[in-house]
Amino acid sequence: MSSNTLFDHVWDLHKVTTLPTGQDQLFIGLHLIHEVTSPQAFAALNEKKQPMAFPDRTFATIDHIIPTLSQQRPFTDSQAETMTEALEKNVKQHKVRFFDTSTAKQGIVHVIGPELGLTQPGMTIACGDSHTSTHGAFGSLGFGIGTTEVSHVLETQTLALNRLKVRRINFNGALSKGIYAKDVILKIIQVLGVKGGIGFAYEFGGDVFNAMTMDERMTVCNMSIEGGARIGYVNPDETTFKYLENREFAPQGQAFENAKTFWRSIASKPDAIYDDTVTLHTDDLSPMVTWGITPGQSIGITDTFPSIERFAPSEQALVKEAYEYMKWKPNSTVMGTPVNVVFIGSCTNSRLSDLREAANILKNKKVNSNTKTIVVPGSQRIKQEAEAEGLDKIFTEAGAEWRGAGCSMCLAMNPDKLIGDQVCASTSNRNFIGRQGSSTGRTLLMSPAMAAAAAVKGQLTDVRDWL
Repeated sequence: MSSNTLFDHVWDLHKVTTLPTGQDQLFIGLHLIHEVTSPQAFAALNEKKQPMAFPDRTFATIDHIIPTLSQQRPFTDSQAETMTEALEKNVKQHKVRFFDTSTAKQGIVHVIGPELGLTQPGMTIACGDSHTSTHGAFGSLGFGIGTTEVSHVLETQTLALNRLKVRRINFNGALSKGIYAKDVILKIIQVLGVKGGIGFAYEFGGDVFNAMTMDERMTVCNMSIEGGARIGYVNPDETTFKYLENREFAPQGQAFENAKTFWRSIASKPDAIYDDTVTLHTDDLSPMVTWGITPGQSIGITDTFPSIERFAPSEQALVKEAYEYMKWKPNSTVMGTPVNVVFIGSCTNSRLSDLREAANILKNKKVNSNTKTIVVPGSQRIKQEAEAEGLDKIFTEAGAEWRGAGCSMCLAMNPDKLIGDQVCASTSNRNFIGRQGSSTGRTLLMSPAMAAAAAVKGQLTDVRDWL
């Protein structure tokens, strides 16, 4: 059993009691909500005529269903408009802070939480979205929850959870040019599997994570859930503190200095005990691309598709299904695969640094005439910052579409969808069948730079040749 890790410290600080079920009841320090998983939760609360326990600890935004081409109200999608109206009504009734488009702070929930300074080390954070693991980049425990649990947090500010084991993942070496945080997490999932993290919290460390920016750490922690881990986190350090300083909801002045003392104290100690330890090295890392229907089905851009026999017998049926669905054959190459659509965005890769990497590739080039390309910033603030740097002009002059903030084509609960069996080079986090709005659409996950290079070439290419 783990001890003296950040996970243990934060869990124990927030534990209220152990329930008869054997689960621990944890106090939730920050609750983030959006328009998709909150209506039924608020309805359950209102049916009981219960007030929210701590409305000042809940913050709302709109992201999943908001259109990105035109965000004029009322939305042309009647369901999107209905869900938005429901959220507006509920936050007003319960006095919850709401970041809508009029605030200039709207955006994807896992983007605006950190950029507003709401996300801080040592917190327990819950949101009705599986990628709440993103917030672990700050040394917090971020739990993705369902609608029923959203209702529980609204009513009690607590969750009943099973204590997790802790796996330390050391990634050593240095990232060479053309290798990004997205490649790091895709490699981790490839090695450990999409079910390898079940029952675990992943603690990320080693040379690579020590050198990463907060944006990069968020990319990796975001996809911890894709490897089966309930949460992923990085111990807070000076990089964390520098990011948070002077953010709107972060402590200010002397309070910030006091907070840093606490934040340092919760980090995993040198004598920490882990339930498991895995060590990887950048020598084995190249630009990664998914080829199948799970984030674990990936290869390096210069590799060939694996044979079915390379997989365990229990996995071979899924591998066969992936090949049939993707219309590919084992031992062929992924390089040169034609791409119909490129999507740069999502809570994984829509931050300013991601847009800069894509713009670096697209500058003074043209998007292939056969490849529709859309670029979707993660928040209104990122959109403004990107436009101040002229990134929007680089995208539009290249022939890409520059959109408003939202989840967009990541999950296609909005007008941004694949059509038929289109192939999409995507910077999002999931390549499940139907994920991007078409039951036959094919999604290939990769870094923003890789996606941008595919947009220009009209097919998959090694971004290292473009740098």
